[in-house]
Amino acid sequence: MADNSAHAPFEPGASDPKHAARATRTAGRKMRSLLLDAASPLFRERGLSGTSITDIAAAADAFPSQITYYFRTKEALFVECACRELLYLARATEQAALRTRTPQEYTHALAETVTASDSVAFFAEALTLTRRRQDLAPLVERTIERLHSEGARAYASQVARHGWRTLRAPDESSRRFWAVAIGVILEGYAMGRSPEELCSEMLRVLGEQAKSTGEAARLRLVEQRDAPSNSNEES
Repeated sequence: MADNSAHAPFEPGASDPKHAARATRTAGRKMRSLLLDAASPLFRERGLSGTSITDIAAAADAFPSQITYYFRTKEALFVECACRELLYLARATEQAALRTRTPQEYTHALAETVTASDSVAFFAEALTLTRRRQDLAPLVERTIERLHSEGARAYASQVARHGWRTLRAPDESSRRFWAVAIGVILEGYAMGRSPEELCSEMLRVLGEQAKSTGEAARLRLVEQRDAPSNSNEES
């Protein structure tokens, strides 16, 4: 293994305390990120029980003591990995949806992106873990709130951008989307369903979230054309 002295927590120097403190924080953030990057694929492939601190340290070219220094326990590292991966997935779904033009395309892009990843299932394992480790629950709670708030913001932006008529408030739509995603994906993983099947089921359960102004205009025109003929038939 390579020399790991650069990975050890940096001790501030006495000559420039402010600069040293900033360097310490920067080094700490980089080390945490490196450990998360190394741990996530191992946890996703082997699970919590199948991954040891030694495995993670070797993958990160770090010392096992650095994992306990930054995360305290393997379980805390697992939950933080799962939360980070879910937020990465949420960002990817927003990016995929930016290219859409209709409410149907928007919902399909979201569902397709979410079901193509195992990040939701990974996060669900973290949810189960926090049931027994309530000290880890605050991180999960913050992640869920951020997930919903950013999802609501992105959806409201699309509605305003395209002039869609939303059928639900943005916050409600975001919470409903992720609740459906977690439920459908967990059930689908248990049943061995493919990403395509998961996407199809999500679209079925979600239904319509909004209507475009073009659709509303066409509906009004049809109603206007039909109204005279209906009154003539009745007379």
